[in-house]
Amino acid sequence: MGIIKRGLFAGLKTTWALSKIIFPITLIVVILQYTPVLPWIIQFITPFMELIGLRGEAAIPLVLGNGLNLYAAIAGILSMDLTVKEVFILATMLSFSHNIFIETGVALRVGVKLWIVLVVRFGLAILSAIIINLVWHGGGEMAKYGVATATQHIPNGWGEIVYLGLQKATFGVLHLAVIVIPLMVIIQYLKEKNYLQKFSKAIGPFTKIIGLKPNASLTLVAGLITGLAIGAGVMIQAVREDGVSKKDATIAFIFLVACHAVIEDTLIFIPLGIPILPLFLIRILTAFILTIIVAFIWNKAHQTKQEDVVTS
Repeated sequence: MGIIKRGLFAGLKTTWALSKIIFPITLIVVILQYTPVLPWIIQFITPFMELIGLRGEAAIPLVLGNGLNLYAAIAGILSMDLTVKEVFILATMLSFSHNIFIETGVALRVGVKLWIVLVVRFGLAILSAIIINLVWHGGGEMAKYGVATATQHIPNGWGEIVYLGLQKATFGVLHLAVIVIPLMVIIQYLKEKNYLQKFSKAIGPFTKIIGLKPNASLTLVAGLITGLAIGAGVMIQAVREDGVSKKDATIAFIFLVACHAVIEDTLIFIPLGIPILPLFLIRILTAFILTIIVAFIWNKAHQTKQEDVVTS
């Protein structure tokens, strides 16, 4: 019973820490969606769209996906007539860069620097789009969506807009709590029964490949399965209680930026009628390659610094 109480306390504490980021940001972004700000952003980035193989109006799902979430982006895609190649480019970009305000907020809460999050997420999104546009010469046929476009009620007046924002923000926090609290109870149980140590040892070769210590393994698994925000919640606790270093937290977060909630975030693109296996493989391979490179450069820089100290 004591394990459950301690797990519940850890879950509530983590939920509270993340809700202070998720609630206000969701509220603000939903309100901005019904102001001239969103059209202005779309108009601003439209000239750059041709560079990544997309037409100007494809900026709409990109803005919706980064401002809100993948479901908002998919709703935007379903309302447009796009080719299979254009939809695949959008899906790949959104896999790397979505829900940017909330997920950047939780990254800062963990201690990852702002410029690292933004450079990695937007850099991967833009680079992947450019490569796909240059390499893939097919996909010119019009995409056939597997679901009908859902009509959304447009709020009338500021009262309804704010009410909608409060609804979505509250739902976001409740959704987070439903996942985080049971997860923290399970983690507490595994930790106190020493299963966590055995698990970390079992996947030690995997974490070693990407330059991480075994005590960061649980963060990776949580983020891969549940998402970046939930992974951050686990990471906050791991940094606090398990001695995960700032370096390992940053490298783990870089891996999860490229590849988090990999099952859910891949499967939700099925209704768009695009090949999802290549999308899945792109995310996995990118995460491995990027993390290995970053860990190698980081270790090399640290080694050089130590040698300079010894020499001097």
